[in-house]
Amino acid sequence: EVQLQASGGGLVQAGGSLRLSCVVSGFTFDDYGIGWFRQAPGKEREGISCISTSDGDTYYADSVKGRFTISSDNAKNTVYLQMSSLTAEDTAVYYCAAGRPILTTIRRSSAYDYWGQGTQVTVSS
Repeated sequence: EVQLQASGGGLVQAGGSLRLSCVVSGFTFDDYGIGWFRQAPGKEREGISCISTSDGDTYYADSVKGRFTISSDNAKNTVYLQMSSLTAEDTAVYYCAAGRPILTTIRRSSAYDYWGQGTQVTVSS
C-alpha cells in the first residue's frame, strides 16, 4: 500500500521557520518525484516545490524561491521542506505528493498519483 505521511506543521510567528517531512512507503522511492503543494482557505491548491529523488533536481515556485528548501534522504524514504522567513501568506494546509511530472506539469495536481493527508501551517503576523 502506497502511503505518504506529511508532518511538521504548526503555529509559527512571522519571520520564523518550520521543517515539514514527508515519509513515503509502498513504492520504490527514487522512481518518483515528490512535490509539495499547499492550499489556503478559499484558494486553489498551489504546487510550490518538487524534487527528483533519483538525481536531486529541484523546482521552486516563485512564491517560495529563496525561502524554502526541498531535500530528500533516500535512506529514510523522506523528503523535507525547510521553510524560512515565513509570512502570513504562507498559512495553508501543506501536502506532499508523488508522481512523475515533467517540467511543464510540475505544478499541476493532476501530475501526481499519490497524496499525503496534509499538515497545517499557520503563520501569525
